[in-house]
Amino acid sequence: MKACKILGAVMLLAACAEQSLEVDVHKVSVEGIGADVGEIIISQGKEGVVFNVSLTGLPPGEHGFHVHENPSCAVAEKNGEPVAALAAGGHYDPKNSGRHEGPYGKGHLGDLPKLIADEKGDVTMSVTAPRLKLKDLKGRTLMIHAGGDNYSDNPPMGGGGSRIACGVVY
Repeated sequence: MKACKILGAVMLLAACAEQSLEVDVHKVSVEGIGADVGEIIISQGKEGVVFNVSLTGLPPGEHGFHVHENPSCAVAEKNGEPVAALAAGGHYDPKNSGRHEGPYGKGHLGDLPKLIADEKGDVTMSVTAPRLKLKDLKGRTLMIHAGGDNYSDNPPMGGGGSRIACGVVY
């Protein structure tokens, strides 16, 4: 009986550890991975995956926020030119929808609610992705883009522009 209680306690601790993930976020540029800009704590909520965002040093205003396919924030080349965090791949789209429709649409699962940096460049907010599960995120990256996101494919990928901050989800 005592062994069962100990095993139960161990299983409960393991389950609790799986209920949140902490992601360190860094600036990215064509020179590579730069300074730490904060963290994002991810947990499974009743309405989907919750991202508790605490970042500093971003440009003020709206920023596209996405889950990308690969666990890397490294520079990669496109058409012979270096691109910040391109090794992260494209938006997480396991059903190959090929569409950018936002967190409530039927397109990429990696489309997240946009982030808004205050006049100092700080982001302290929580957003929820209703179609994701916590298990979907391991081995992926969280990407923050220079501009806002209109959740359409015109301009391509919603107009978020360049990749400015990135964190790998382990």
